[in-house]
Amino acid sequence: MIHTSFMTKRIQLLLLICFTSISVVANIRLPNIIGSHMVLQQKSTVKLWGWAAPGEKIVIKTGWDNASYQTQATNDAKWMTEIKTPEAGGSYSITLQGNNTIELEDVLIGEVWVCGGQSNMEWSGTQKLPQSLEEAPNARNNKIRLFYVSKSTSAFPQDNMDGKWVVCSPEEMIKFSAIGYFFGKNLNEKMNTPIGLINSNWGGTPAETWTPEYVVNNNSIIKKGAAELKSQPGWPHQTALAYNAMIFPLTNYTIAGAIWYQGESNVRTYYAYEKLFTGMIDSWRQQWNKNFPFYFVQIAPFTYGFHNVGALLRETQTRAASHPNTGMVVITDLIPDTSNIHPTPKKEVAKRLSDMALNKTYGYREISFESPVYLSHIVEKDKIKVQFTNVSNGLIATGEQITNFEIAGDDKNFLPAQAKIDGNTIVVYNKKIKNPVAVRFAFNNTAIPNLFNKEGLPVNLFRTDNWEMDTSAVKK
Repeated sequence: MIHTSFMTKRIQLLLLICFTSISVVANIRLPNIIGSHMVLQQKSTVKLWGWAAPGEKIVIKTGWDNASYQTQATNDAKWMTEIKTPEAGGSYSITLQGNNTIELEDVLIGEVWVCGGQSNMEWSGTQKLPQSLEEAPNARNNKIRLFYVSKSTSAFPQDNMDGKWVVCSPEEMIKFSAIGYFFGKNLNEKMNTPIGLINSNWGGTPAETWTPEYVVNNNSIIKKGAAELKSQPGWPHQTALAYNAMIFPLTNYTIAGAIWYQGESNVRTYYAYEKLFTGMIDSWRQQWNKNFPFYFVQIAPFTYGFHNVGALLRETQTRAASHPNTGMVVITDLIPDTSNIHPTPKKEVAKRLSDMALNKTYGYREISFESPVYLSHIVEKDKIKVQFTNVSNGLIATGEQITNFEIAGDDKNFLPAQAKIDGNTIVVYNKKIKNPVAVRFAFNNTAIPNLFNKEGLPVNLFRTDNWEMDTSAVKK
């Protein structure tokens, strides 16, 4: 026979476990992106959301105006509400009261940007980047907040991910995207506004894994490119895996915009990249329900193992830059070594991105931010005259000769060309070609040209032909 007191204790223990479980289930819970030290987008209607017991009533009070918002958890134990944010400032508190009370402290109101891509966006002081290591001792800034999304994948969209908001400090900055940090620092210094940076990137990843499945599956060209991707150790390549786990959980969180540095893992399927990349941008905007600015870095010159694939990918990025509310920065002059796929100058790349954001998003029109881009050309006897955008103040070259121009006749045989600045245009010729029909500039994997506008921004690569190019393996 079981002793009565023993049975009583067992019943009490079971009841305690039961009531504890009910209490835990009933508590308000928040996704990790909502927490103390976060930055909320200023002058917006932003969402707060989470989980609670079905039917549980939740009262939210904001410290900046003492307004009270009420919501209620649905039958699937989820809740969401919208609150209005003031002009930049803080810090503030937010109180959430239901079965339990959550107090969010040190919340700032400012500008929030997502920093995404592969390794050149990811790299930080952890990879011993000299600029990050040099900056770290001076990186204590209460007005910059960092959120590092942990690497994860999922076959299905997730509603939460690992990570937390932290105040920028030497210890936190050293682990954060160098480009992301310097971008945020520049915005903070120019606008005197709190900046929230969300670091969601993964070295080696192709754009497909950051893109929802429907974008890839609904386009035969994108689908063909995705099928040609090869598995690599250390990073995912399958469609949507990083998007589901590292982007989708963020999409209720109001942002100002996104910066992006990626493309090296897509050079072999350059033909699909424009549609893939713009499809990815549109899908993010659709999920966020906001046509936010999307500024990206053109990939750097590098000695890929296949002829011209880097130039062809940069060409598709150039076309993608005409997509609404996007912008591309050119960095061909920031490459110390074309055998290193991770160029070490990151501060300068961030400066070009932040200049673009300051001008296009925040209205600082005096800031120059656009590289010259091919506009048109005319053939004048044995010469070709090329016109560009973004050269209102003229062109300059470093060095005695302008480099990296080629010219061809009907035989499609390109020869090195002489090039001269003529006002805001370039005149290109080769004395051996009497009837030129096409011109190319810096159109190969490793070209580092020396032509700039007078604001110091490098002229983007281009070609006037659409002839088939050699993409065979480079012989060793």
